[in-house]
Order: sequence, then structure tokens, then C-alpha cells
Amino acid sequence: MPGNTFGHTFRITTAGESHGPGNVVIIDGCPPGIELTVDDLVVDLDRRKPGQSKIVTQRKESDRPEILSGVFEGKTTGTSIAILVRNEDQKSRDYDDIKDLYRPGHADFTFDARYGFRDYRGGGRSSARETVARVAAGVVAKKILARELGAEVVGYVVQIGDVRADVPEHVTLEQVEKLPDGSPNVTRCPDPEAAAKMVALIEEVRKAQDSIGGVAEVVARGIPAGLGEPVFDKLRADLGKALFSLPAVLGVETGAGFGVATLRGSENNDVFETDAHGRVRTRTNRHGGMLGGISSGMPIVLRAAVKPTSSLSREQDTIDREGRPAKIRTKGRHDPCLLPRFVPMAEAMVAIVLADHWLRFKALGRV
Repeated sequence: MPGNTFGHTFRITTAGESHGPGNVVIIDGCPPGIELTVDDLVVDLDRRKPGQSKIVTQRKESDRPEILSGVFEGKTTGTSIAILVRNEDQKSRDYDDIKDLYRPGHADFTFDARYGFRDYRGGGRSSARETVARVAAGVVAKKILARELGAEVVGYVVQIGDVRADVPEHVTLEQVEKLPDGSPNVTRCPDPEAAAKMVALIEEVRKAQDSIGGVAEVVARGIPAGLGEPVFDKLRADLGKALFSLPAVLGVETGAGFGVATLRGSENNDVFETDAHGRVRTRTNRHGGMLGGISSGMPIVLRAAVKPTSSLSREQDTIDREGRPAKIRTKGRHDPCLLPRFVPMAEAMVAIVLADHWLRFKALGRV
């Protein structure tokens, strides 16, 4: 199976399945001297892990990472970094009754069409469990961006079902993770009023043995102008591929996105000006921080539409591997809404792309 490596100068390779022994990522291209410990990795892995609130899957995984190589005395050495996260709470028997059935919305049929064989336990390699390795790699990428650029990548939920948030202009990680009273923000929506409605909606669909989708937004600040290429390796194209590579993503937009379809050029263009420090900026940011495939120095803004969880405990129609009609009811522990745990996954993939393009930019001698 090819296609397990992503990136060029900063490159990650992942391996692992939902119900295997664990998931591992190997990171190539990380500069030496980046401070990195297990505790650094745990912060984002805890944001992604299951069982963190009542509105996500109750699978229990500590997601405690093990750094196997590439770090010495708390700093990266410049060699390949290997990080392992073991699986602890697999319940493969939950899938015994449906191993020959095609789960609606899942990759069961397409996996069979591709390979003629599949690991039916939780989807195997196509399970979102594999994203634990990406999030670990994303921590390293964020550290590169922070050390070398002072940049940050912050994601949050802007919509679940028909509940839309009124998002502040500059969202902080604190607003994403905590409500104004200091309690955990389990939806990761920075609008407290909308967040409460989202919790109620997720509880409603969970009790109905159903699921709900939504939209997450990711913003990268502090990224300089000049990252990306003008043709096939456009920064926007690589970011789009990164987000589309995540499970359940059916749409990605940048800047004003599909909103530009109703605008005229005079309304859509972002006027150039210089700020108090003499730096080139635009008065607005409908272009989402990228022009001609290259970063403009404005905040990079992306949104991803995430479908409802496909695994449902309610009965659905399907067929088996022989094409015979059947009924299916998926056992196990599944998120009624993927959005709260999707946020750190999206941040990780955006950070990986930006770290890669930053290191490629440095290789041009422009720094």
C-alpha cells in the first residue's frame, strides 16, 4: 500500500490500524535543536483522544506517546524522529457480526475493490484512529513554526448541523479549549452561546442513534509572504490535499471560499497597503492569506466540511460481500459528531504543510 508518506522537506510517514498494536509516525527533515518531550506531544494528543467528554466516543485510550528516536536530552538531533502511540482499548469482537457486510458511508467496499482484502476491525488503516500519528507529527511542525517564525495554528468549530457560531475576529487557544467560566469547551466552538446549542444538538442525535456533521475553521498567523509555488505545488493546493486526506472531509475552502461566487471583482479584491512598520498588507483578507499559490503574509484561513459519523447503532440497509441484501447495526463506540476531535487533526495537517513549505523557502536562501 503506497501513499503513507506526506510532504517534501518536512516529511512524515505513518503506519498502524484501528485495532492493531499501535500507530507510529516517522518524521524526516526536522531541524536539530527543537525542544521536544513526551509532555509536549501529550497536549495535542489529549485534545484528539477518545473519551474526553460525553459527546465523543467512549473508547478509552491514554494515547501516551513513546519517542523512539531523533531526540536526545530533550532536543531534536536532526535525524529521523519516530513516535509510537500504542492502542489499549480495542474491542475487535464488536465487528465480528458485520465483517462480511459493507457499512454505509465507510471504505469497506472501496477497500475491497482496491485490495480484495481488508481489516474489518474498525476500518483498519482507513479508520480515524490513524490520525493519532499525524497529530503527534503536527506538534513537531508547530514547534518549528513557533521557534522560527513566532507563528501559531489555531482551529475551532464554526458550525454543527444548523447551529452556526458568531466567531470573534482573533480566536485564541484559550477560547477554543475553555468556556468563560473556566470549564472545558467540549465542542471547541469559541462562541459560548452557540457551543451550548451544539452540545444540546449532539446529545439529541446521539439519543436518536444518529450523528451530525459540521464545519471547522483553521487559521495560521505569523506566516510570512513567499511560501508556496505558483503551479502544481501551490500552498493552497497542498493545504487542500492535507485536509482532504483526513477522514470524513467532503469539502475545503479558503478565505471567502464559495462566497466569492456572488461577488464582483471590485468587491472581492483585497486592496494593498502598508502597515505602521512598512510591511505590505491587504485591507481585507478575502484571499485567505494566499495569492497565486504563494502566501501573502496575511492570516491563512481554511474551512473543512466534515460529514456525520457513518457508524450508527440504528439499523440500516446494506449488502454483503456477495451482493446479497442485508441489515446492519454497527456496535462499538463512535462519535455522534466528529467535529470536536477533528480540530487538532486539522491543525496538525495545516502545520505540517506550513512547516514543509517554510523549510523549502529557507532552502532558496531567501531568509
